[in-house]
Amino acid sequence: MFVNLKETAEKLKSAENILVTSHINPDGDAIGSTLALMQILRSMKKNVQVYIDDNVPKSFLNLPCVDEIKRPAENEKFSADLFVVLDTSADRIGKVSEMTDAPILNIDHHVTNKGVDCDLHLEVEAAATCEIIFNIAHELGAEITENAAICLYTGMATDTGFFNYSNTKPSTFRAAAELVERGVQPNLIIEQIDKRTFQEVKVMSAALRTTKLYFGGKAAGMFVDEELYKKTNTTEGFIDLIRVIDTVDVAFLLTSHEKNICRVSMRSKNANVAEIAKRLGGGGHIRAAGCTLQKTLEEAKQILIQAIGEYLVETNNISREEFENCEEISISNF
Repeated sequence: MFVNLKETAEKLKSAENILVTSHINPDGDAIGSTLALMQILRSMKKNVQVYIDDNVPKSFLNLPCVDEIKRPAENEKFSADLFVVLDTSADRIGKVSEMTDAPILNIDHHVTNKGVDCDLHLEVEAAATCEIIFNIAHELGAEITENAAICLYTGMATDTGFFNYSNTKPSTFRAAAELVERGVQPNLIIEQIDKRTFQEVKVMSAALRTTKLYFGGKAAGMFVDEELYKKTNTTEGFIDLIRVIDTVDVAFLLTSHEKNICRVSMRSKNANVAEIAKRLGGGGHIRAAGCTLQKTLEEAKQILIQAIGEYLVETNNISREEFENCEEISISNF
């Protein structure tokens, strides 16, 4: 059932013990929104705990209260009267889904979220779930402290490519300005997120050398196998290296995290990559989406290229002949 902003705030007000989570493979919006909501609700004397069934990326380890995020242990339970799922549908939260039977309040901005078996507050025009949490805080009449503001700004900044992507709206800038007024220093946040060790730069360089072009340059892919992934703990920013290629509409990063588990991240300039991801069991935004494929890297690669090609044919971006005669061009051919 869809619920509006006021109804969402009332559900949060009436709960006392609240479990908060977000999706596996968490990004800045997932981490920022869960931490900010935890702090806002705790200021209202609520018992709140964040669990995420994955590691926190290195880029976000300096966020306030990040050390309070827990990863669920086997058969661990949490006595909650409300289960809040942020920035995703409830089918992408891993083992946290097994921790409680409490009613689910799902807060999200992804157009692919259909709100199955939960109360869903969906704002598809919001640039990030952190922007929605900002609005909820105002609806609750709760204070946004400097620490909570840092978390909210981080999620908004990362989901908008630091306010460069097409999802950036006037409301996004207004919210960001208020967060800066509350003590956020944008330069420090971007410096922390962009920071890389020499080892990470070497991995990024190796990943870049795997770049391939498809469909006359309309799609580009980067491939990180399991061995290469083990040499780093983040692929944050990798996809931006190929998204900028002038001919490319759809850019994708395919990462093998472990045997037969590959994660897909897609970005586009015009294509609806959320539709492509949806066909593969994932979801996301029109211009940024992803999914997980339980396949080998090579199998996942073929499935993904097939799905992208079929979409480009359907949307008249390439011909059926171009799709069927797709040539793979490696970076060594440049």
